[in-house]
Order: sequence, then structure tokens, then C-alpha cells
Amino acid sequence: MLQEVRICFVGDSFANGTSDSECLGWTGRVCANANKKGYDITYYNLGIRRDTSTDIAKRWLQEVSLRLPKEYDGRVVFSFGLNDTTLENGKTRVDLADSLKNAHKILSEAQNLYTVLMVGPAPYAEQEYPQRKQRTIDLSNQYALICKGLNVPYLDVFPILEKSNIWINEARANDGVHPRAGGYAEFAQTVENWDAWLNWFPLNLIDNSKLG
Repeated sequence: MLQEVRICFVGDSFANGTSDSECLGWTGRVCANANKKGYDITYYNLGIRRDTSTDIAKRWLQEVSLRLPKEYDGRVVFSFGLNDTTLENGKTRVDLADSLKNAHKILSEAQNLYTVLMVGPAPYAEQEYPQRKQRTIDLSNQYALICKGLNVPYLDVFPILEKSNIWINEARANDGVHPRAGGYAEFAQTVENWDAWLNWFPLNLIDNSKLG
């Protein structure tokens, strides 16, 4: 019998895989590769374009609970934050303090119900916005501290993907934000090299439903 795992990926356009012609994004790729390891994955992509942490705080529980019945090994991966840092009408869409409150509320509630991971915001390709870059780095660092306090594994993808020529060049050639398939493949590989993900899906199939 294959180990059955149900996973919800909750986030924004990067979680959605926007602009990937293969319609997989990084989330579809990591699940496909987990299947190849011998796991029976039921995969739900709950990424919505332009969603902020405030939007996700309002919707995640209802959407996830419908897809992860208690009798199954249900897991949740959150990935959001970049849209919080967008400037609109002279201010960020979500204040830093509110972003942190949202993340703490989401993660503290989720970890009481499911096995949870958090993936930080990815870099914005256009370099003419250095202030946004710093805002995103600051937000990711604060998310890392929240996750550490809650004992939720956190992956800071920003410094890794910022150095990825594939991620940056594909995004610049597209809309300045979203890469194509190659960029999402880089993102997926980053996740798959993460200890917390390897704990979820080791090569030897064991009962690791309680691992995070």
C-alpha cells in the first residue's frame, strides 16, 4: 500500500504557478516528484493571484478544511508575502505589523489542525525597485522568526532564487515578476533540497505523518 498524503498549497500567484506553460508551477512539480518516490499524493493548489496575507487569513481555513478530512494525513504548505509589500497609493498593501499578525494567526491556527510548512516570498525580478526588495527581505526575516517561535519549518527562498539566472531572466522576459517553466523548476528544486520537505517525503517510505 502506498502512503496516502493530501496536501494543500495556500498562497499567491507564485504558489499558483502563474505563467508556467506546463501549468505545474513549483507546487505541482514537488508533488509529481513525491509521487515518483512512491507516495500517493492528492494535491490541491489554492494559490490566488494578488492575494495578500490578509486575503489568505480570511479564506484558508474554510478552503483547507473542505479538502483535508480529519481521517486522512492532511498537510498544508503556506507561501505568501510578496503582495503585502506592493506599493499602492503611496503605501504598502498590507502594513508590516499587520503582515506579521496575519502570519502568526494563520500558522498558529493551522499547526493545531495539520502538519504545516511555510515557504517565504520569492524575489521580484525588476531591480529598479530596491525599496521593495528590502521590504520583502525584511518581511521574510520576520516570518522566519515567527515560524521559529511556533516551531514551523520555514524556507527562505529569496536569497536562493535571487541568484538564479533562470528565475530572474525568465521573469524579466515575461512580466517582470513571474518566470516560466524553468524558473518554477528551480523553485521546486529548492524546496526538494529542504530538510523539512525531505522529512515529509524521504526515499524510504515510513510513517512520517507527524514529521514537520
